Amino acid sequence: MTRRRPEPPPAPDPLWQQGWYRFAHRVDSPNFGPRPKGSSIDLVVVHSISLPPGVYGGDEVRQLFTNTLDWDAHPYFQQIRGMQVSAHFFIRRDGALLQFVSCDERAWHAGGSSWRGRDNCNDDSVGIELEGLEGETFESAQYDTLSAVCSALAQHYPIRHIAGHEHIAPERKKDPGPGFEWALLQRELGWPDSWFPAAGC
Repeated sequence: MTRRRPEPPPAPDPLWQQGWYRFAHRVDSPNFGPRPKGSSIDLVVVHSISLPPGVYGGDEVRQLFTNTLDWDAHPYFQQIRGMQVSAHFFIRRDGALLQFVSCDERAWHAGGSSWRGRDNCNDDSVGIELEGLEGETFESAQYDTLSAVCSALAQHYPIRHIAGHEHIAPERKKDPGPGFEWALLQRELGWPDSWFPAAGC
């Protein structure tokens, strides 16, 4: 009787190493934890953020996600004093990409949330923050980077849904807001309508 040879291990993915994306600048955040056992990473959540609101190009978002923000540096920071949050990715206005948490881990970006019949979207989603202000527009370079990251995620994880923070937590959040062009992103990605929020949602 011929013994079957064991299947060779899958080839390593050149774009990913333990949940870290090759083309992102890695900045480790302490604000993360393990995903629940058996969770399927099938959702991308798009956010927008700027600190202070409407101010771009500074280092404050990185400082917030790494718990190093000087709360006394601006009056607005008193409203978020002590907050411990993170996202997996942050895309600057020029398209530069930072990654704070491995996509294999659970980042703290969604808060109380629900989508596709499941609560606690942090458990099985990847959070991507765009440098911007809810209701305002975003730069072409940001859409290019966002599209590239989403495509890479869908090749490595079972992504089947994408939504804004406003969709998964509509009573609390309004980002990325009406200035974000979902139709443009869909054209760039070529993903089916069923993966996106319904029009007017």
